[in-house]
Amino acid sequence: MRKLLGLLSIAVCACAHAHISSNAFLTVSAMGSQVTGTVELAIRDAELAVGLDSDGNGEVTWGEVRSHEAELKSYVRNRLTLTSCDISFGALRVNARVDGNYLWLPFTAPCIGSLQELGIDYRLLQDIDPSHRGLLTLSAWGDTQTGVLTPGHGRQSFALGRPQPLRAFAEYLNIGVWHIWGGIDHLLFLLSLLLPAVLRRRGGQWEAAPIARPAFVHILKVVTAFTLAHSITLSLAAFDVVHLPGRLTESVIAASIIVAALNNIFPRVTEGRWRIAFAFGLLHGFGFASVLAEMGLPAGARLVSLVAFNLGVEAGQLAVVLAVMPLAYSIRATAFYRQTLMRWGSSAIAALALFWLVQRATA
Repeated sequence: MRKLLGLLSIAVCACAHAHISSNAFLTVSAMGSQVTGTVELAIRDAELAVGLDSDGNGEVTWGEVRSHEAELKSYVRNRLTLTSCDISFGALRVNARVDGNYLWLPFTAPCIGSLQELGIDYRLLQDIDPSHRGLLTLSAWGDTQTGVLTPGHGRQSFALGRPQPLRAFAEYLNIGVWHIWGGIDHLLFLLSLLLPAVLRRRGGQWEAAPIARPAFVHILKVVTAFTLAHSITLSLAAFDVVHLPGRLTESVIAASIIVAALNNIFPRVTEGRWRIAFAFGLLHGFGFASVLAEMGLPAGARLVSLVAFNLGVEAGQLAVVLAVMPLAYSIRATAFYRQTLMRWGSSAIAALALFWLVQRATA
């Protein structure tokens, strides 16, 4: 029960901005003895690192960013090194992404000799946010590979010009798991559909499912429908078959949470919730694809990386279901579950999703 309450409290409290995990984007291109690239650090993370908000009013202006430009470059230079290369930075810019504004810092790095391997030591925010990740895209000699640089695994070496499918599989599997765990909106949509799975509607009231089999079948239908739907659109988007604007996708995802949560309070669909999971899961797939669009799929391992990312999403999703649903089943007969979690929990989820909808539609 504590885990279930914890998941709901996460939704209501600290996550006013869904999908805002601490990610930076490191793009590197190597050719001969020359390396060029960019570092994109979220303004919210740069504020934590160097204190951009000089007047403390909760807003960061371009003037404040410019006044701290030298300090920010020094911070990045001291925490990002390339083996045998000397990094120098260009002019700071701002780049808008789906989850907010990022500081865009280009760099060049002449290196000693022709590079056959590039070592990267990435330590941004390691002493501030242990969940921070640097999402690396490395291009060399016509091939692209990716990596995830974390505080515990920030020093890595990459062979240039030789794609490594097994490494790409492991990296994208990890990205998929953490993407679903960090994607609070995806989890709340799924949770809203799963909360009634251990109940049945009778006489205009929710009551506990008398045996486990129907509850298990409902859970299986919802999870399978959601998985199938988002796998379809994730694949279509990853291979450039279908694209939707990011603002539209994120707005509809927020709306899907509202629909699923309100259906728990004012039931219109009871036995066919898997249809809601499938219909809106198609849109959630485009949301999953956004992280792949940011990183790109390595040219030598596109299919492997896509499959690994999708498997990572499913593994992360399954872990949440296995953690939450046995607890939900064990307390399904209590008034606490039917009233507090179903009614008030769903109300809180709907209210939070409404905030996201307004935020995303008007951003």
